[in-house]
This record gives sequence, C-alpha cells and structure tokens, in this order.
Amino acid sequence: MKPVIALVGRPNVGKSTLFNRLTRSRDAIVHDVPGVTRDRHYGEGRQGERAFIAIDTGGLELGAEEGIYVEMARQAEQAIAESDAVIFMVDGRAGLTGGDREIAAKLRRLTSPVYLAVNKTEGMQSDTAVAEFHELGLGNPAAISGAHGEGVNELMDLALSSFTYDEPSSDENEAARGHPRVAIVGRPNVGKSTLINALVGEERVIAFDKPGTTRDPIEVPFERNGRRYTLIDTAGVRRRGKTGTPVEFFSIVKALQAIEAANVAILTLDAVDGVTEQDAHVAGYILERGRALVLAVNKWDAATKEQRDRMKTELQWKLGFLNYAEVHTISAKEGKGMGPLMRSVDAAYAAAMARLSTPKLTRALIAAIEKQAPPKAGVIRPKLRYAHQGGVNPPRIIIHGNALDRVPDTYKRYLEGYFRNKFELVGTPMAIELRTGRNPYAGKARKKRR
Repeated sequence: MKPVIALVGRPNVGKSTLFNRLTRSRDAIVHDVPGVTRDRHYGEGRQGERAFIAIDTGGLELGAEEGIYVEMARQAEQAIAESDAVIFMVDGRAGLTGGDREIAAKLRRLTSPVYLAVNKTEGMQSDTAVAEFHELGLGNPAAISGAHGEGVNELMDLALSSFTYDEPSSDENEAARGHPRVAIVGRPNVGKSTLINALVGEERVIAFDKPGTTRDPIEVPFERNGRRYTLIDTAGVRRRGKTGTPVEFFSIVKALQAIEAANVAILTLDAVDGVTEQDAHVAGYILERGRALVLAVNKWDAATKEQRDRMKTELQWKLGFLNYAEVHTISAKEGKGMGPLMRSVDAAYAAAMARLSTPKLTRALIAAIEKQAPPKAGVIRPKLRYAHQGGVNPPRIIIHGNALDRVPDTYKRYLEGYFRNKFELVGTPMAIELRTGRNPYAGKARKKRR
C-alpha cells in the first residue's frame, strides 16, 4: 500500500503550496489569508520511483472553542490519525510561536514518524532559519521552500525512507490471477459490510473498537456460482481517541488504497442520503486510476419515491462522468439484487482484461474514421493509420498515424465510445493514446550539391 503523508501546521504556513508541489497539481487553493483550506484534500504524489498519498489540511488551532476553526482542527486531527507519517510545517519568517509549541506537544505523542519542515526559508541561511525550532523536540528541522521547491526533495526522501516500496504488479500478473479483486468502497454507514456479508452468505465482516484495525483494507476470499473472488472491504470502523471524541477512521484514504489493490470497484451509495461530495471524490479517483466500476445504490427498499427520484437525477448530473458503469439498485440488508450486481462485476472485469487483436482494432479504427473523420486543423487533417492494444486494466489502445497531436479531445472521446460499443466493453474506462510517426528527415538540412 502507498504510504499516507499528512501535512499539518498552523494556518497560512504554506501547507497547500507544498501539497500542490508534491501532487503536481493546483487542487489546493493557495491564498495569503489564514483559513482558506478547511477540509482535507487528498492527492497522489511521487518521489522518484516511490508513490504516496498526500493529505492537505486546514490550519490546526488547538484550543479553539467555536467557529470554523473547531471543524478545521477536527479535520486536521483526523488526517493525522489516518496517516503513516506527518510533516509538521512551521513558518520560518514568522518564527516560533506558541501555537507551534502546542501542536508539537501533541505530535510528540504519536507513534508514527513526524518530520519538522521550516517553510518560507528561501533567501535565508538554513542554519539560522531553523535554529529556534530545535526546541520543539521533533528532530532536526528541514529548511524548505514550498513555493520554490528548495529542500523539498530531500525532505520527501527522508519521510519516505522508512517505507518499503512494493513494485506494483503488472497488468499481465493481474490477469494471470484468474479471478476478480473487487473493492467495496463508499462512505460510512452506506452498507458496505452488510453488502459483503450478503454476498458471502455469512457474518464475515465485523466492525469493532480496536485501534489499528482500519490501517489496511480487509480481504475476503469467497466463491459464488463456481467462480472465485476476493472482496476488499473498507468498512467504517470507529474508535475513541484520547480526547474522548469519536474519531472516524474511515476516510477517502482507505478507499484509495482499496481501489489501488482492486481490478473492479463497487461504489456503494445510499439511496436515502443521495450522492454526496465524498461519493463524487471517490468516484473521480476510480476513474483516474482506470479501474472497472459498478455502482450499487443501496437501501433502495428504505427510500421514499422522492428520494428515489432525487437519486436518479443526482446520478446523472453529479456522476455523469461514470456513464460507462452499470447502475444497480439493491438492498444489502435483504439480500436483494446480488445476482445482477455480480453479473455486472463479471462483465466489468472481463472488459477490463479484454485482449483485442491488432487486425480487429485496426478494422474498427478504419470503420470509425469512415463514419466520422477527424476534423481538419488548418489545412492539415490528421491521418490515423492503425491501432494496437498497449495494456489491460484498463484497456489501452495505441493509435499510430501522422499529425495526431492535432486530434482534439472530442474526437478521442468519439473513438473511445466507438471502440466501447464495437467490442462491448461495459463497466471499464479506456485509455486512447495517439502516437505520431517520426519524420526521419526532420531537423536535417539538405546537402547542397557541389
């Protein structure tokens, strides 16, 4: 599993700036005003060959008694609880503050490693910038600049050094396993554990109050109609923290880790509550990781007509980008809808692992072009010549030709839809990669005749 790194600290010390640099994104809003980040943000980062999940948090103001800062502190504390390591950020230009001391005292009680990063030190002598922060008792402070990238690589090398890097299994190895690995993901209390128990036919998954039980997803092997499966559960297990406040250990992190380990994801939704922001976040990550997907709308029997109508509408406008996935209304508690749901899982897995020959793909490409040619870019019309498969899980189709850098995204989506319909690839995303043939004479000056 990828290690989870949480970025914590007082408001406006540069956590979101560092998060954007680590994830190579602009997902976190950066503004020179304290309190801009309120919720937790999750992103995937990579340091050399090592991948990790980064969590950006709002400012941690210990002792806040009311207002938005209470919720921000709760979000930050949850990020700390679900992380494998913590990067504690302080402001090198503002100097050491009482708030930094309070946060450090809390972090010193953690069993997971904590790394102290003194941010905004560009243009300063490193030794001078970090000198006063030694008294926090969190090891040697690292002078960094999240905005300019100074010292960031060294900090991340240190933070990731204690984790072993597992080479991800190849698509070939995944296919060779011969049975689907199915992640059951969704918010707490949508019925994930009940769904697993309904599929397995026994009380196989139990949630209990024991710290650490939610660190890794639970794998549940079972057999249905003569076929083997491995279910990956991410049930929302709660435990009570030292402060007496219930800390919800289910988070997007666990869903991300389960998705990474699966071939197919069953995104479980609550028909009564509708589609929430967290549902959409997890759905987007499933699409980003290229995993096959089935949508299970649970508690359908408990939903009123108005709630059912609202769910149908929200599926279209909130999760419309998942139009390749089959949708099933189920009742895990009553065991209804399990057969059709698993048939869709089988179809999605088969589509994700489909092997498509080069002749068939090329003939389909030619047929797609005859039906609708790519638009001209100026006086040039891109020429798509042949296609072959570049991988599975998800299917990756590589198309060769000339001037393919001028093919618009709309035409790529058209090709994806055409291939999906032609080869009946239901329940899996696809990756279309265009490769322009190299001109052997490009960059070479003509030799003049003497």
